Amino acid sequence: MKRRYLVNYNNSCGTKNFDVVIIGAGIGGIYTALMLPKSLKIAVLSKKDIYDCDSYLAQGGIAASIDDDKRELHVKDTMNAGCYVNDVDAVNVLVNESDEAIDSLVDLGVNFDKDENGNFYRSFEGNHSIPRILHVHGDSTGKGIMESLIKKAKAAPNIEIMSNIFALDIVDSKNIYTGITAFYNDKLIYLKSKCCVIASGGIGQLFSKTTNADVLTGDGIAMAIRADVDLADMEYIQFHPTALYSKKHNFEKMFLISEAVRGEGAVLRNKSGSRFMEEYDKRMELAPRDIVARAISDQMEKSDSDYVYLDATMYDKNFLKNRFNKIYTECENNNIEIYKDYIPVTPAQHYFMGGIKVDLFGRTSMENLYAVGECSCTGVHGANRLASNSLVEAVVFGKRIANDIKYRIKDIYEHANENINFEVEEKSFNFSKLKNDLKTIMENNVGIVRTIDNVKFASKAVNEVLCKLENMNFRDLEGVEVYNMYEAAKSVIDAVLESHSSLGSNYIEDYSKEKLVLR
Repeated sequence: MKRRYLVNYNNSCGTKNFDVVIIGAGIGGIYTALMLPKSLKIAVLSKKDIYDCDSYLAQGGIAASIDDDKRELHVKDTMNAGCYVNDVDAVNVLVNESDEAIDSLVDLGVNFDKDENGNFYRSFEGNHSIPRILHVHGDSTGKGIMESLIKKAKAAPNIEIMSNIFALDIVDSKNIYTGITAFYNDKLIYLKSKCCVIASGGIGQLFSKTTNADVLTGDGIAMAIRADVDLADMEYIQFHPTALYSKKHNFEKMFLISEAVRGEGAVLRNKSGSRFMEEYDKRMELAPRDIVARAISDQMEKSDSDYVYLDATMYDKNFLKNRFNKIYTECENNNIEIYKDYIPVTPAQHYFMGGIKVDLFGRTSMENLYAVGECSCTGVHGANRLASNSLVEAVVFGKRIANDIKYRIKDIYEHANENINFEVEEKSFNFSKLKNDLKTIMENNVGIVRTIDNVKFASKAVNEVLCKLENMNFRDLEGVEVYNMYEAAKSVIDAVLESHSSLGSNYIEDYSKEKLVLR
């Protein structure tokens, strides 16, 4: 099968040389860059501004087994949330190296919240058996970590942060990575390097309701698809139970009401004001996210409503304002006083457990190509991610990737790449419409509760568009982004149809004896 490239590339294109190119400037990407030897020349690519990423938005915290914590409980909680289809070795790596990950972040200047005794303040979240969630500035953990990492990266003489650059394709020679093509300053550029780390984030923008930043359109995953790099667990997509509902929402990123609010004791109520989670799971509001999201969806259907309520009124104003300042302020801006008013919430796509298949050192099926963070699939999360395991996963495996590159890069010689010539006709499409059509298709047919007929409908619709976009030499970055979205969506849909079972976040009614499966 002929290799698909998005644009023509040849040796007349501008070229920049690095030792390592990292696609993505979230926690996984920047932390990996900082862990690499200072002797290496590193490029960190940001699709837009470096602060425009999901890592910066992360509220809840970072899960870690530190000090005297029982690590076997963290392993057990992670496996339980993931429906026991997690990679056990990867889970053990995550848990056993989480203590070191926190120490490393502290060394980089991250100031985690402390209690009155000077110890790390740790809280509960869903499906955690003990408090193990660390925070920065209450509900601004991602921002707090990112600001420390960005400060260090900007000061590092060996790291070049390239903002507003759109990575297009992985270039390889017989399955050995050689470089990246990208659009930068309105020009096609070739970034040649010995190694590459894809840290491009998830696929949230494939759905009409998502908490993800607008840059997360599955670009890195689509690049991997075109390069024939192995993927895994593409059917597992997590919907966070509590995004802030707004009548004004129109395909825009939704504001997340952190699970930490429920961890502190907030409860869910339906439109009539009754608490309902006991009907679905004995763990109530702190059941795994897939169960809580399906329960809310069921309550919304029963009451013909677009939302349910999150009730945090059992706490006083000062506690809520200090513990959840970001959430408090956002709700206040929407005329909701959370110390006396219920918060209207609805499930929204939040996290992707599948992605580019990697081993315990972040290595993909292509030599010298790595992946880290949400675009990667380490196997840690199984069918449903345990709350606050994502940030620690990016740090733990980012360090492992950096160590692997450190010991291997001296033996990597530069492979010559062949010219890429892809002669095609230009076509005209309404890409904005195609994007919104896809969001609606995925939301309505490949969402929280799936049926085979609905997924087949989505498959037909997505494949029809992809056939039209094939053999197109894109001149417009919006077109590239849309093509990436449809390629990623096709991979998700195909995985759902091939799964032949209902498990965790891949809930298929056809394979379930009850409407809502409890576990």
